[in-house]
Formats: sequence, C-alpha cells, structure tokens
Amino acid sequence: SHQSNSQFQHRKSQKKRSEEERFYMKCRAAYLSVFRSSLVNMTSKDQLCTVLQKAGRNPSQKALDKYWPPGTKKLNFDDFCEILKKEKPAEPDQLMRIFKKFDVSCDGYISHEELSRILTSSGEKMSPKEVDEIFSLADVNKDGKLDYAEFCRLLESTAEQCQTAALKKLEADAKLKRQNFGNQLDNSPQSSESQPELPASETQPRTELETTQRKDSRSSSRPSSARIRRSSLSTVITMGAGSTKSGRLVEPKSLQVPAALGCFYLEEDGTIVSLQYRLVIPETTSVYLTIRPLNLSPIPEKPSPWMCVDTALYVVMGNETKEDSNLVCFTELRDKERFLWRGELSAGSYLLLPFTTGCRLMKRTRKTSTKTAQLVNHTQSGELELTKEFKAALSDIFEVIDLDGSGLLSLEEYTSGEKCDEDAWAICKENFNTKKNELTRQGFLELNLMEANDREGDPRDLWLTLEAMGYNHSLEMVEACPFVIEVYCEDAKATLQAVHLDSGIKMLNSAVQRSITSKAEAKSLKGHENVLIYTYKGESRISSVIANKSNQKMTVHINNEQSKNCVSSRGMSVFAVEVPARTKMVCQHVMALNYQQEWTYNCVETIIPSL
Repeated sequence: SHQSNSQFQHRKSQKKRSEEERFYMKCRAAYLSVFRSSLVNMTSKDQLCTVLQKAGRNPSQKALDKYWPPGTKKLNFDDFCEILKKEKPAEPDQLMRIFKKFDVSCDGYISHEELSRILTSSGEKMSPKEVDEIFSLADVNKDGKLDYAEFCRLLESTAEQCQTAALKKLEADAKLKRQNFGNQLDNSPQSSESQPELPASETQPRTELETTQRKDSRSSSRPSSARIRRSSLSTVITMGAGSTKSGRLVEPKSLQVPAALGCFYLEEDGTIVSLQYRLVIPETTSVYLTIRPLNLSPIPEKPSPWMCVDTALYVVMGNETKEDSNLVCFTELRDKERFLWRGELSAGSYLLLPFTTGCRLMKRTRKTSTKTAQLVNHTQSGELELTKEFKAALSDIFEVIDLDGSGLLSLEEYTSGEKCDEDAWAICKENFNTKKNELTRQGFLELNLMEANDREGDPRDLWLTLEAMGYNHSLEMVEACPFVIEVYCEDAKATLQAVHLDSGIKMLNSAVQRSITSKAEAKSLKGHENVLIYTYKGESRISSVIANKSNQKMTVHINNEQSKNCVSSRGMSVFAVEVPARTKMVCQHVMALNYQQEWTYNCVETIIPSL
C-alpha cells in the first residue's frame, strides 16, 4: 500500500511537472511567433497585447493598463509567463457570440457598414482605417460581406500555425536555439562543457573573488514573481587597465624540445578544433610551457590579425581512448600574447590540449558585396598559373601545417594525422618537388596547380580547401588562428609530437571545467541552493561554471548588459543556458575588448522556467 501510494505521488508530481512544461512551451511558442528570441524584451503595450493574443488571450484595455502601468519601459519573457497565468484564455465561441448579436438577418454574414458601426462606436474603439484593414483581410469572397464563422476559424488556426511554426523553427535552427537557450552543440569546448556532478561533499575551492549578491533591481511596477527575485545572483569584478606582461617568469635561454606548430579552426557550427600533442618526459624535471599565436605577417609593424586571439594549454594525464582524464596544470600566466606555465612534472606521458575561449575567434558575417579574390590566371600561352595572392595564402597554409617547422611536409603533416593512401602519396612524391621524401613548399604549390588544371581552372574545389583553413573570399584568414607551442625541460630530453584524438574535445571540456571549479569560489542562487555558480578570475579572462546539483534540468538566464569593455565567448550579452540534472557546465568566458582600459565583469544569473 505504501509502495502504491508512493508511485501515485510520483505519477502525480510527474503529471504536474509535464503540465507546467506544456504551459511554458505554449508561452514560448506564442512569444516566438512575435519576437525572434525569448530573450528579446517587449518595449510597448501594443507588443504585450499582440503576444497575449497569440497565446489565445483577449485582454481588455483595463487589463493591459494594469500589466503595463505608467513608467514601464520593458517587460521580458518571464513577466509574460506570469501575466499569462493571470489572464484566462478566451472562450472559443466568445467571438462568435459577439458577431451573432449584430447579425440582424441571421445569415452568418456582417456587412462592412455594420462592422464599422460596431468597432468605431463601442468598447475599445477603432479608427475607420483599422476597420478597413480588418475587413480587407477577412472578406475572403470579396463580396463586401464578412463570413464571421470562417473569420473566427481563420483567427484560431492562424494563431496555432504561428505557434507551431515558431517551435519548429526553434528546433530546426541551431543558431536560434542558442539565442534562446545559449547552448552550443555538445561537442563545443568553449561553450557548453558538461560533466557529471560530484557529490555534495566535494572539497570547497580556494580562490576568493569580489562577488556580491543583490536583490532584483527591476522596477516594482513590473509583475515579477517572488520566485524570480529570490533566484538571482550578481557577480561584479573590476579588472585594471595596462600592460599584460606578468614579469614573474624568466624565459629559459634555450628550449630542449623543438617547438610544435598547430592551428585553431572554427567549424560551421561554432566549434573550435585543433590537434593535440603528446609530451613524453623520461624523468622528473622542471618544465616551462608556452603557447602563443603564430605571426605569419612579413611586415613587422603590421602583425597577423589573429595575434589578439587568446590561447591556453591544458596538461592532462590520460591516453587516446580515455575521455576522462586528470588535469595536471594549465597556462594561467600571461606575457603579452604568450600564455605560460612553469613547474615540475614527474616522468611520464602527458597530453597537451590547446584551447581558446572563443572570445576573439568567432564566426564572421559573410559580406556578399566583398570582391572574391582570383586564384588562377591564364598565361599568354594559355596555361594556368596560380595568382600571387593565392601563392601567398598557400605559403601561409604550408607554414601552418608544417607542424615541426622543418620546412618540409611529411605524410602525417599533409593529412593532419588522418589516413591517406600510401600509393597516392608515393605518386605525389614522384611528381612534385620533394626533399628527404617529404614535400617542399614549391612541391606544395605545384600540387595545388595540378588540382586547378584537373578542374580546368574551376576554382570551386580550391575554395573548399581555403574555407576549411579559415579563409574568406578575400583570401584573409579570419576563422582560424595558427599557434606555436614551446617546451623547455631542465634535466631531461623530452619529446613532443602532434596526435589526433577522437576524444580530444571531451577531454578538453573536462579539463577546462575542472580548472575553473578547482580555483573558484562557489556561490549558490538564492532560493535554489542546489544551483551553484563558480567564477574564476585569471590574468586575462573571467570564466564561470554552473553546477546543477538538483535532480531536474535547470535553465539559467545570463545577463551581462551592465558589463563594460567586455566580450563574451557566447557572442551575446544576454542568453540562457540549460543545465541537465546533476551536471556541471561551463557558462561563459569573458575578456576585455581593450586591455589598455579598465574593464568590468557584471553578470546576473537568474533561474527561469525550462522548456
């Protein structure tokens, strides 16, 4: 009996929860049929009226005045949900009953004259122009009469279609979903690192931050619920202006391990990927690690545009197949564009995972008006040749994929560690300029010229390669960032080699998330003690993790609008993050727009109803 009663209570709570989910789904569908995102604010009483009507309500002017009192400048999606709870849905036949009252002939039609008299002389009066607009839309047969039964059906079905279309669009459009929920795809290392939650007895972090809590600052005239007000946390951190040189580490005179090159590539879905590196140390020794963007510009006073991109290295113990790994250290210190770490490492095999927050490396809006660069020309004899601009771009690409900096491309470097036909590589070496059985820079250019000849000058395949390497159609590398890793070991001859890991992104996610929670103080949201925010302050960035220790999914609204001189890895100042039950997730990374000026991180996190 006790068991059946428990099951009944469980089913009952499940039913209540599903009813709430359906309610908020309908709220969001109505909202998205009017606004592009549920994070967009309503800025007028007319907008509030429209979105309420889309949700099947028929608010009076008196009700609208109550919800939008004098002095109100904006209401958000949460406010809309609270209003919708108070406004009863319009009865399906309510409008029909009103029309029937004025249908004197009882034939199911109302003339333009009758409708005009009703709408301009009683209730919430309309202008003659508004009546004409309504009639022109509703007079389906164009006979000067309004079939009001058909009109009512049309209104009802249109509202439902708008809501259905809005939800379908939300599910289908990944970018729109990010705007509403702030969720990058699961494999994005810089946006939604998610890890199973640790027990509540987890050791508390060590770093103290300038973190303050405050009550909700919205106007008291707004219909905000006490539940929302109780669930906010405000974090304010001010960072000083000036040079980013750390001055704490002296660079070794020589590096005992050759430098390794690599590149961050921005994928179509916003994910940032790169190769990983294996460092093998034969005995315990002092180690100095650095990572920095690689400058390919031949003009000293005009460095490559990606030199402002932040970089980091996470050192973990693990192997190629193990997704979970132990974080050893990461490059916290900064010296101009270089990020570094110095300490002692025991003998063993380590994985170096390159990372960038995504604050400075983001998808660019492609301008259709931009002139497309020419890749090939025809000589006077009719032969194809590569243009000077294309050769320069290919030379930079060669530099980037030459991982050991030898000036030659091996099979592994040419294919980025992926499988390649050995016979095809043998033919490649036979036909193009090689040295020590590796492809020279000249051979690499010859290979691309051959590809252009194979396509009879059609550059489409060449553009596919360039776009994959982060180039736009003006031959500018805007969606990639080459980098160089340097390692110094004091008393041991270590080896460093590029590797391609299938689990690399998940391992990096885990390392980034743990680096934040191990060094940041956790603050709980009022009213939701099981939702914790970890905020880590580094030398050049501020990062946060949301930990959901509860047994249900939580949606957290993030507002950075009061921050100054800042840029977020999300690319938005306002967004929301869905955090599954019993998990931790990286919320965002924030950096200064201009490090020569003071910058302030001001973030307010608030629990909102989940979809």
